[in-house]
Amino acid sequence: MSSAFLTDRYELTMLAASLRDGTAARPSVFELFSRRLSGGRRFGVVAGTGRLLTLLRDFRFGDDELRYLRDNDVVDAEAVAYLENYRFTGTIRGYREGELYFPGSPILTIEGTFADAVVLETLALSVMNHDSAVATAASRMSIAAGERPLAEMGSRRAAEQSAVAAARAAYIAGFASTSNLEAGRRWGIPTMGTAAHSWTLLHDSEEDAFRSQIDSLGTDTTLLVDTYDIEKGVETAIRVAGTGLGGVRLDSGDLPLVAAAVREQLDGLGATETKITVTSDLDEYAIAALAASPVDFYGVGTSVVTGSGYPTASMVYKLVARQDSAGGWVAVAKASTDKGSKGGRKAAFRTLDDGVAVAETVSVADGFEQVDTAAEHPDARALQVVLVDGGEIDSSHEGAAGTASARDHHLRVREELPVRALALSKSDPAIPTLFVDAL
Repeated sequence: MSSAFLTDRYELTMLAASLRDGTAARPSVFELFSRRLSGGRRFGVVAGTGRLLTLLRDFRFGDDELRYLRDNDVVDAEAVAYLENYRFTGTIRGYREGELYFPGSPILTIEGTFADAVVLETLALSVMNHDSAVATAASRMSIAAGERPLAEMGSRRAAEQSAVAAARAAYIAGFASTSNLEAGRRWGIPTMGTAAHSWTLLHDSEEDAFRSQIDSLGTDTTLLVDTYDIEKGVETAIRVAGTGLGGVRLDSGDLPLVAAAVREQLDGLGATETKITVTSDLDEYAIAALAASPVDFYGVGTSVVTGSGYPTASMVYKLVARQDSAGGWVAVAKASTDKGSKGGRKAAFRTLDDGVAVAETVSVADGFEQVDTAAEHPDARALQVVLVDGGEIDSSHEGAAGTASARDHHLRVREELPVRALALSKSDPAIPTLFVDAL
């Protein structure tokens, strides 16, 4: 299916106007970045890049799309003719998926003609804003959970395709599994899930439900023990499954107190290896509050798929450099109060001190000359890679392999964060963003 209509109308009206006045072919540089981190968070996580590249492959205006544009007078005949043959032929550089970002980080740099690049704005923002918001929340939860695994269980709290994207973003940011089967099939994410309360309510007794589940899934399964009375549920679970029961799940109550009581009961029954999974509207704060509790697994739903209260990463897509009518390059920037941007083509580096991040260093070139490379910043790690080169997409960032690579990259670079970045309270970004002139 074409992704070309996953956009706002004004992208195409700007395209049509630029074709009419002759500016459509002007070489231009657009940048996707965030002016600030949502919710006073101390770092952000880049996610969605692999999905965006796949959608870019399908950004084509077919017969149905062109017919709609003509029939509804969205753009004129010249623009329709242009879009009939549209293929993005420019270059996209950006932060690797799973990378950390900070205010002003040039997360994506899109270079091409104005017409080629302007039409990608809405698609790029809708993907990157959603996925990065989920990944940032998920990373905070992963840090709070420590070595305990997290499962993403939020499909019922999101639109159907958003749920699949959210599962992917959460996995990249440290979650171990998802309940969403399409995310498992599409992205190679481990899936999990056993039974809901309706399973217990279906049967004449809790014992009947547990016996049936054990018969179907074996004793390694996890039994949901809080449908009626938790203490009786645990006793019944061990009586039915034996002390080798894989786990029990708790979905209600004062979880720190309940988890402690259940652990004591399980140990008293001889089920010392039976694991405890907790769910029930968890977020990063609730997970942190359970750090001292005898919990083995967390299941998180609503909070992770909605960005834990911040469902967008507040990223924007702005023109930062272009050729003028004489063929010279000029830096351009929006100057509005509280919504300004910084013009110029940029390169970004994470400055490190003994392996710990101390600054986000962004070099800015006034024109289109070569921006800084790693050689000019020996104490830093270069952050940008080429994602699309002359219209050719680097497929290594896509699919299950790209998702796994993004996850590995995130877990690796998260180790660079200073200790203050790991706190959950609202504060300034963990490291400053320093803009410097290109050398």
